Amino acid sequence: MSKVLVTGASGFLGGAIVRRLVRDGANDVSILVRRTSNLADLGTDVDRVQVVYGDLTDQASLVQATNGVDIVIHSAARVDERGTREQFWNENVRATEQLLDAARRGGASRFVFISSPSALMDYDGGDQLDIDESVPYPRRYLNLYSETKAEAERAVLAANTTGFTTCALRPRAIWGAGDRSGPIVRLLGRTGTGKLPDISFGRTVYASLCHVDNVVEACVRAATSDAVGGKAYFLADAEKTNVWEFLASVATDLGYQPPTRKPNPKVINAVVAVLETVWRIPAVATRWSPPLSRYAVALMTRSATYDTSAATRDFGYQPIVDRDSGLASFLAWLGTQGGAVELTRNLR
Repeated sequence: MSKVLVTGASGFLGGAIVRRLVRDGANDVSILVRRTSNLADLGTDVDRVQVVYGDLTDQASLVQATNGVDIVIHSAARVDERGTREQFWNENVRATEQLLDAARRGGASRFVFISSPSALMDYDGGDQLDIDESVPYPRRYLNLYSETKAEAERAVLAANTTGFTTCALRPRAIWGAGDRSGPIVRLLGRTGTGKLPDISFGRTVYASLCHVDNVVEACVRAATSDAVGGKAYFLADAEKTNVWEFLASVATDLGYQPPTRKPNPKVINAVVAVLETVWRIPAVATRWSPPLSRYAVALMTRSATYDTSAATRDFGYQPIVDRDSGLASFLAWLGTQGGAVELTRNLR
C-alpha cells in the first residue's frame, strides 16, 4: 500500500483526488491543510485520512507532512487573480520548490504537479488549436497566475531524477459537480446576474475543458506510470467546446438569460488597462479579484484546444466522463446549491 500526500484537499480538485484515493482502498492517504480549512466536501472520507495541519509556506509542516510518503500530488495553488506578486510567488513557486525538497528528503519517489495550460498563454498570443507539449513557454505572461504556474512547472520537471519521478498535468477549466469557485461557475454566476457581456466579438471560440473526474483519473494513472519522468501533459475532455454556445445553453437550462450585451472591443481594452493599473495597488489586489482582466478576456476570446495523445501514450489517459453526463450531474448539483448566482454571491 502506497502512502500518498495530497495538497489542496479543501479545494474542488484536491478534494476529488482524496475521495478517489480513499475509495480505491489501495492507498494510505494524508492531507496537508490549514486549521482554518473547510473539509466539509470530503464528507465521511475525512475520517479515513491522516490530517496534517500546516501551511505550504512553512518548511516545518512540509517536513512533517512528507515524512515517509511515497507519492505527492500537489494541487494546492493561488488560482484566481486576487493577490500581489509576492503572494503568487510565495504560494505557487516557492511553496512548490520547498515541497519538492521536503518530498525528496522524506523519501517520496513520485511527485505529480497540477499545472495549467495558462502557463503557455502568451501576453500577445492568439488561438492555440490542438497544440501539444512541444509549444514553448511564452516570453511574456498574461498575468501572475500564468507566470508563477509556469515557473513552478519548470521547477517540478527539473527536479526529476532517478528514484524521484516528477511530472506536471495541464488541465484547463476544471468543471463538474462540487465546483464552488472555478471559472465555469463564476461565468454562470455573472450570467445569472446579467453582468457578463458577450465579448466573443463575433468569433467562434473553442476550448478544451476538463471534467474533474477526468483530471483525477489522470492523476491516479500518472502517479504509477514509469514513462512520465520530467514531462508535462495536456489533459482535456474528449469533446471540444464552443465556449459561447455552451455558456448560452447551460445558462438557458438554469433559467438565465444568455449574454447579449456586446461592448466595443476598444472600450474593453481601455477598461482592462485601467483595472490593471488599479490592481497593482496591494490594498486592492489582496482583497478582490478584478471584475475584468486581460487574462479573463483571453480565456473568452482565444480558442485553446489540446492534443492529449502524449498522456494516452505514457499513462493510458482516456476521459472517463463525457460532457453530457458530466453536465447533467453538474446541473443537478447546482440545483442543490440554489443555483450559480447564489453559489457565487460571496466570492471575491
